[in-house]
Amino acid sequence: MSEEVKKGALGLVQDSPAERFFNGLIAENPTLVLMIGMCPTLAVTSSAMNGLGMGLATTFVLALSNAVIAALRKIIPATVRIPSFIVVIASFVTIVQLLMQAYFPALNKALGVYIPLIVVNCIIFGRAEAYASKHGIVPSFYDGVGMGIGFTCAITVIGLFRELIGAGTAFNIQILGIGSVIPGTIGAYLAKYQPVSIFVQQAGAFFVLAFLIAFMNKVKANSAKKKKEAK
Repeated sequence: MSEEVKKGALGLVQDSPAERFFNGLIAENPTLVLMIGMCPTLAVTSSAMNGLGMGLATTFVLALSNAVIAALRKIIPATVRIPSFIVVIASFVTIVQLLMQAYFPALNKALGVYIPLIVVNCIIFGRAEAYASKHGIVPSFYDGVGMGIGFTCAITVIGLFRELIGAGTAFNIQILGIGSVIPGTIGAYLAKYQPVSIFVQQAGAFFVLAFLIAFMNKVKANSAKKKKEAK
């Protein structure tokens, strides 16, 4: 008799690449569900481009450090696992920072100190300790990718809302505040838009984050209700 297949996130096979990816993207989204890594979430999301850049940098470090830590998990002594994790993570953060300084200097300047602070991001360190140190290379890699993409999507959306409402732009392209001057047209209404500057300030991050978390909770509640009714 075959062994029963264990189910993970969204009913997928536990620890499969797809299950690990969608677990981080939806079921355990680090920003909107677990609410970890709040420092960069609140600090760098004044624009969608900043959010996207920070998210992709974190995804790179998260996926590769997870894979390396998983590969070395049986070699690293338990007594020095924390310093070992930090060395691995810091190595990939250094690579990311050097690449950004070389190819994306403006973005690197905008993100500032938050790039080197990826080393102590609790999303990365948490996944290394909770998952990569206990599982194989492939599921650990996809766990990092899923968590990273989930983080990237969340902070990019937060940045997009803040930028659009607070400055009338999206990815630095003017959307609101320009348009046709012909009365009664959509362009005329767009041209009259006045940015709400508080959204590009620190308080704006809390407003948008609270709205997105409330929306996520509503979706989860509706999903749980439908599953309960289907039984």
